[in-house]
Amino acid sequence: MSEQAKSGFVAHLIELRDRLIKSLLSILVIFIGLVYFANDIYEFVAAPLVAHLPSTATMIATDVTAPFFAPFKLTLFVALFGAIPWILHQIWGFIAPGLYQHEKRMLMPILASSILLFYGGIAFCYFIVLPIILGFFTSVGPQMMTLAPDISSYLGFVLKLFFAFGVAFEIPVAIMLLCWSGATTTQSLKQKRPYIVVGVFVVAMFLTPPDVLSQTLLALPMLLLFELGLILAKFYSAKEQQESEE
Repeated sequence: MSEQAKSGFVAHLIELRDRLIKSLLSILVIFIGLVYFANDIYEFVAAPLVAHLPSTATMIATDVTAPFFAPFKLTLFVALFGAIPWILHQIWGFIAPGLYQHEKRMLMPILASSILLFYGGIAFCYFIVLPIILGFFTSVGPQMMTLAPDISSYLGFVLKLFFAFGVAFEIPVAIMLLCWSGATTTQSLKQKRPYIVVGVFVVAMFLTPPDVLSQTLLALPMLLLFELGLILAKFYSAKEQQESEE
């Protein structure tokens, strides 16, 4: 390897390190700004469950440290989710110099869409899915049972759902990237639709808690987003082909 290549490689590593540090600092800054409100954030996230609890029931902590660490952990994840636009901006700043102009025009809307879709998935989970799931689970069971959910267990349950729906809502972006890169085509995906439907339900089974309701509430939006991804991929492919002909 020549000296020029070595210096270029080292420069890329230094830039990558600087952008990683900036990303971590953004998470830290947001976390510091939110940590004072950690208990309020947890109460907000727990609101869909509390709304379905009997008037005499409350959430409990089975671990002595849980009242402190559960809100603390949630706030850290909120800081991570909140820093995603800045983190993606750093990723874009790192890869953009190596892209052609038409690639930049293609990827910029995709990057912005991925942020909106991720937040949209979390919002869909919180406002639509959680009330349905929690309403179902709190309404079934023996009458003599006293429902008292553990705050740490509920946090793990909610974070898993948030992550699953946030990632699942990225399906249109993933399809567009696959078609744009030439890894597949919209026609090929349409032909494989029956297998994809089965695969979606399998993925939903692994991403959600082990109950049919959660799996179905994740699988159905994933299938709709898959169809949306096909439409957008076809539109972008036609638009890119038209621009290249001009």
